Amino acid sequence: MPQSKQINSLLTHIIQKLDLRPHPEGGFLKETYRCSERIKSDSLDNRYLGERSYSTCIYFLLTSDTFSAFHRIHQDEIWHFYSGSPIYIHTITNEGIYSKSTIGCHIERGEIPQFVVTGGTWFGATLVNDNDYALVGCTVAPGFDFQDFELAVRSELIVCFPQYKDIITRLTRR
Repeated sequence: MPQSKQINSLLTHIIQKLDLRPHPEGGFLKETYRCSERIKSDSLDNRYLGERSYSTCIYFLLTSDTFSAFHRIHQDEIWHFYSGSPIYIHTITNEGIYSKSTIGCHIERGEIPQFVVTGGTWFGATLVNDNDYALVGCTVAPGFDFQDFELAVRSELIVCFPQYKDIITRLTRR
């Protein structure tokens, strides 16, 4: 469903106020924190090439017109809900287990305000509500680096997990 003029106006305000930019997986982001202290490469396992900050954090904005495409990173990623529509976080583990969790502020409805995606897990996100937005934060430790980011290729992910073809098709772009 296309976004209403009211939602578009609000999104424009949020994007400008928080200085958000388009993200390769979908949505908009701004890095808000990158620890100045570094973990030396010889203290990290072989998944990481080079040093990493201890931790990083971003604002992440999703809209009804966007989704977070299936991707994975080496690190655990903690999602923090701030405002707007609840979000479904879709995960597929390397063992082939799919789950859908809901983050939001309505705990009485089963939503949770934080969710941890374990490093190496494929994940994507969609809004629960139509014609809406969601503003969240994501914290990664060791700190995020695009060397650690892998955007899913639809055909390759379907070969690995054919039983999830529908959700993979919905949450991939290529």
